[in-house]
Amino acid sequence: MPRVRKGPARRQAKKRILKAVKGYRGQTSSQFRMAKEARVRADVNARVGRKLKKRDYRGLWIIRISAACGERDIRYSQFINGCKKAQIELNRKMLSEIAIADPAAFDAIVEKAKAAL
Repeated sequence: MPRVRKGPARRQAKKRILKAVKGYRGQTSSQFRMAKEARVRADVNARVGRKLKKRDYRGLWIIRISAACGERDIRYSQFINGCKKAQIELNRKMLSEIAIADPAAFDAIVEKAKAAL
């Protein structure tokens, strides 16, 4: 049996990895060994980033709601507690959007939350 060195397949694999790391700084974009490591690191960081993005957005919504509550003389924690007691089941994303886009509706929600306390 002749010896097989998987030439075309190996070349394809290298091209695929080097194409994925195109644009990285320094040797990580051109040297195959460093490119492999950079690609693994990038994939790990991308996964972590997808998880962090959710956390960051929730923090942003809370900051927006807190600012809107501050204008209406109620603390964020009191507002959320009042919403739970008044059975207002809007999530923080929707509450922040309402606070920005429709202040009158947010005023009504705040009044209901205050009444429930």
